[in-house]
Amino acid sequence: MKIVIIGAGLGGLECGFLLSKQGHEICVLEKNPQVGGCLQTFRRRGQLFDTGVHYVGGLGEGEILHRLFEPFGLNQLPWQPLDRNGFDEVIYQGESFSFSNGYKEFAEKMTSYFPHQKEAIGQYVHLLQKLQEGTQRLFDNDSAVPEREEMLSCSTLHYLRNHFSDAKLLNILSGTSLKLEMGPQLPLYLFAQTNGTFIQSAWRLKGGGSQIAEHLAAGIRSHGGEVRTSSPASGFTVHDERITGVTVSNGDVIPCDTVISDIHPNLLMAMLPEGLVRRTYRSRICTLPNSAGMFTAHLLLKPGTVAYRNHNLFVHNHTDLWDGDNCCRSVGAHFAVPEEGGYARNIDLFTPMAWAEVAQWAQGRCGRRGDDYEAFKLRTAEKLIRMVEPYLPDLKGNIENIYTSTPLTYRDYTGTHEGSAYGIIKDCEHVMTTFLPPRTSVPNLFLTGQNVNFHGILGVTITATQLAGQLTGMEK
Repeated sequence: MKIVIIGAGLGGLECGFLLSKQGHEICVLEKNPQVGGCLQTFRRRGQLFDTGVHYVGGLGEGEILHRLFEPFGLNQLPWQPLDRNGFDEVIYQGESFSFSNGYKEFAEKMTSYFPHQKEAIGQYVHLLQKLQEGTQRLFDNDSAVPEREEMLSCSTLHYLRNHFSDAKLLNILSGTSLKLEMGPQLPLYLFAQTNGTFIQSAWRLKGGGSQIAEHLAAGIRSHGGEVRTSSPASGFTVHDERITGVTVSNGDVIPCDTVISDIHPNLLMAMLPEGLVRRTYRSRICTLPNSAGMFTAHLLLKPGTVAYRNHNLFVHNHTDLWDGDNCCRSVGAHFAVPEEGGYARNIDLFTPMAWAEVAQWAQGRCGRRGDDYEAFKLRTAEKLIRMVEPYLPDLKGNIENIYTSTPLTYRDYTGTHEGSAYGIIKDCEHVMTTFLPPRTSVPNLFLTGQNVNFHGILGVTITATQLAGQLTGMEK
């Protein structure tokens, strides 16, 4: 089977790897010079910076991501475990709270902070553990996972408010969730799945996330497939309501039996010929709301000045993390694993940012958006630095340079709609319309990536594996 994959993000590369390994003829088209989407890295003054992926969960032996990564050989990359006694630190109203790895250890640590909520904490951790066990069954003879279906239609915020009588504890448990679109519509399944895997185990990748993409691309090529960079798809040829070829911007037409799209569904709809899909389907896809983007301040540090922290830091300067306005009031800090020694050379500070914050510069070209834009980015970066400095005292005076990215950067380099960090917002009240199925109304067109199941390394890998299983047989 000849398969063209549009987009070399994690989902596209994983599908390409699995299907090429089964002998299918694969061609992956990527518009950028570098594969990987949010796995891309960049260098400044010799130092490597990540763009999107900073740590993963559930990578320990026997855990879900470890199991999923095994067929790709990704477990062999230089993963570094974070501090099991405190892989995440949440600063809330000036107080510090540490998250421990292990369900029992996590429950004990939270109970030490909130002894009056011991029973509720135990029930919450049991729910996380039950969901993880259910996720393990997703690939065992297509077993149904009732926990998943029930938790998809339950609001995270509704569950937390009804389960915990202490509002402070509610916010602490939500304090690491800048990696989610927090709001009343967030399904409990996403919240519990994401937090549950990190509580199992948490890991950083020494040397940057691009290693994942490069490993997968190399695997596709070794299986006889093709990965073309700087080759944006521009259209399709169609016969009898099936796609028969994908047109590349240089005019090449690549014949195919099947197409897998790893680009944002809005971009895909714009490429499809009129009449191939119903207008109502096209309209529904293009009007689904998207999650906010992200602002990141990439800090290059003076050598030998800032101690490396083997955990992540989340600082919150407001009391209600669910009020819908976390921009510059909540900030996450991720340390890159140093190449050698115990001092960090770079830290990423990030905060959610709506498209409206940068829309006025949307028509400008990357690197040429004017002094106002540059001033805006610097002001925002300085706000984030001021927020974390009290908790990283050796940071003060030891920043050598600041590089920034905004939702505009994500739009330009990953093609995501309006720089959305997590794709289409998943809504517990509209599960059937916001969780897109991999199969489309076009018989040989399929979707993968963060807009299908849920985002992040785990969500995208689950989707890619299931899609490859649909096309070639899960038992393989």
